Amino acid sequence: MKFNAPLILKLRSERFIQHGAFWIVVLLILATIYGVGLPGYWFAVRMILIFMPLHMLYFYIVAYVGMPRYLFTGQYVKFCIFLIISIFLAAFCFRLLEILWADPMIYKAIRKQDKTFVWHKLDGTFTEQLLKYTYIINAFEQANFVVWIAVAIKFFKMWYEKQQAALEAELILLKGQLHPHFLFNTLNNLYALTLCQSPRSPSVVIGLSEILRYMLYEANADVVDLKRDIEIVENYIALEKIRYEERLDLNFSIKGMEPDHRIVPLLILPLVENAFKHGTSEKIGEAWISMDLQVRNDNLKFKISNSKPDQPAKPDREKNHSSIGLANVRKRLEILYPSAHQLRILEEEDIFAVILEINLDKRLKIGEI
Repeated sequence: MKFNAPLILKLRSERFIQHGAFWIVVLLILATIYGVGLPGYWFAVRMILIFMPLHMLYFYIVAYVGMPRYLFTGQYVKFCIFLIISIFLAAFCFRLLEILWADPMIYKAIRKQDKTFVWHKLDGTFTEQLLKYTYIINAFEQANFVVWIAVAIKFFKMWYEKQQAALEAELILLKGQLHPHFLFNTLNNLYALTLCQSPRSPSVVIGLSEILRYMLYEANADVVDLKRDIEIVENYIALEKIRYEERLDLNFSIKGMEPDHRIVPLLILPLVENAFKHGTSEKIGEAWISMDLQVRNDNLKFKISNSKPDQPAKPDREKNHSSIGLANVRKRLEILYPSAHQLRILEEEDIFAVILEINLDKRLKIGEI
């Protein structure tokens, strides 16, 4: 197995920058909060820097030792014990830092400004200060506040990454459904031509190979040029026209398509395939398909309508073949354009129509955050 060393280094540096930025933000926020009651904000920064290593050590032990070793492996009792011990140790260390360094420095700084200042927090021996109930509770609060915000952020990030991974897996599955479904239907067309020994069979094979090349290689990208996606649709239409010859009346209008328009691949082709499969192939005599594609200000509108068969298809056949393409497109639209699409299906006695509207600029970018 080969590792991409530059990519690994890049990811590590990005993570280092993210963590560094987080702790700097924490430092600034705490300095702003506690600077009000201390002799100046720079003094507050110095005090917080005393406790910052403890916060960081506490967080990384919980997040990168306890959670992977116990929580993610299902050892919940051990994780609870580990967590309780970590909480008490963090609070104990926080209180030690207060007694040994922070509190004397604060007292000395305030005394420079106010000679009459008396701080009863420093009363008593080291043991008496350590065991004062009020300050123990305060140490628990301050030692855990920042760390558990960081842990919550990590949990949210993990949840988000898990959601992204699930969506990516579902999209891969949905794309995978299109390949055999499309191949099955197109091979049926090729089979019909070979039965009558049509000289056009080689053209179908060449056209099919071009479409499959696109589906297997180019369509693996998150987005493709809209122009290229429509070229594949036109190639598919050309293959179908070979089969139906003069008994198919087909119109395809395209307006407003620009070179910079991009779209998720294989959203339009299944709609076209569905029209041929359930409009022309099941209709005796002449059939028609009308398609209209318009793009205006990154808003795509694709309308496709087709004649319906004179007699409805058999229920079993309809159950097996009718819903794969449309259901696949609908599900991918819900994932990739969740609030930026409309898919309407209109059915009357002698016409079936599908209207697809997409805001091309509002694609959900899976896995990029």
